[in-house]
Amino acid sequence: MSQRTCAACDCELDAEAIKVKLGGKTVEVCCEECAQALNEAEAAMTATANGKN
Repeated sequence: MSQRTCAACDCELDAEAIKVKLGGKTVEVCCEECAQALNEAEAAMTATANGKN
């Protein structure tokens, strides 16, 4: 069985993993803080791509 890790911090995931949708793909994170960090990073990238930076 392959080890699953958090998309934000590379910690090992357990049964409590949180699914987050980013750029049309679903990734898993270990905690709410990592989910928030990824959402903020995606928002910043989207704003930059749309010339709002």
